[in-house]
Amino acid sequence: MAKLVTLFGGDGFIGRHTVRELARAGYRVRVAVRRPDLAGHLQPMGTVGQIHAVQANIRFPASVEAAVAGSDAVVNLVAVLQSSGKQSFNALHIDGARAVARAAKAAGVSHFVQVSGLGADLKSRSEYARSKAAGEQAVLKEFPEAVVLRPSVVFGPEDDFFNRFAGMAAMAPVLPLIGGGKTKFQPIYVGDVARAIRAAVDGLAHGGTIYELGGPETLTFRECLDRVQRYTGRDRGYVSLPFWLAKIQAALTWPLPKRPLTVDQVRLLQKDSIVSDAAMSEHRTLDDLGVNDPQYIDAVVPQYLERFMPKGQYSHYRG
Repeated sequence: MAKLVTLFGGDGFIGRHTVRELARAGYRVRVAVRRPDLAGHLQPMGTVGQIHAVQANIRFPASVEAAVAGSDAVVNLVAVLQSSGKQSFNALHIDGARAVARAAKAAGVSHFVQVSGLGADLKSRSEYARSKAAGEQAVLKEFPEAVVLRPSVVFGPEDDFFNRFAGMAAMAPVLPLIGGGKTKFQPIYVGDVARAIRAAVDGLAHGGTIYELGGPETLTFRECLDRVQRYTGRDRGYVSLPFWLAKIQAALTWPLPKRPLTVDQVRLLQKDSIVSDAAMSEHRTLDDLGVNDPQYIDAVVPQYLERFMPKGQYSHYRG
């Protein structure tokens, strides 16, 4: 019988692509989510009975233990960009990650993969980054052989990075260059992150190791916005926003249901999101996981940003 992999948060952006990747590799996939009735769209990614969803909430250890039972490998993808109520950074990134790792260890799971973020740092001014780093420590304490993956900004059709700024470029007269637009990113395609996860599940990663995942290009924040404008046929001007002013503006938007940026996200932008020299010298990168042909931004992003063109999607067909 094919091996069973349980994915926590498998219905999210990275999760959906990971489900597809694991199914293609022949694994049985158990998707552990809070609302399994809303995860039916994942089933067509595999053969009949290969993918199924179960109810689990990482804030409740009993449900986590039930979800990992009988698994050969476990992947934790649960994360939030904004801390709110019971879905706080500490509850999900630290306590939740600890609960999943503890349950996986008790169940005799062979491989555990924790997906973190490239900005994870216990000394960061960003609560998100601190909680991610603390979550990594909690996981490695419970499951010392775990593999931690830290991707940079992840892009793909459903991303919250290029899509967000393309939407802003479609409506705003100018675009904000937070911190002067000098922050560096190494955007990585979501499919390549999924391939890295599969490699770790396959046992090709070194246990107890933190891998840093970046794409083939390093771009500044301004260069990312330049790409967005080129792909969407826009020509907006830029206004430079010092970090302190960006934080004030972010604080003023707190009552909005969907905030453009939070203060914590502005703090996160104060640090580059690129693969470190240490990771490269110690062979802890995407290439070292066997993903040596990563997708370039130009090959993927223009296709899904076409809907933000001035005359709409497919406008180039109409002339």
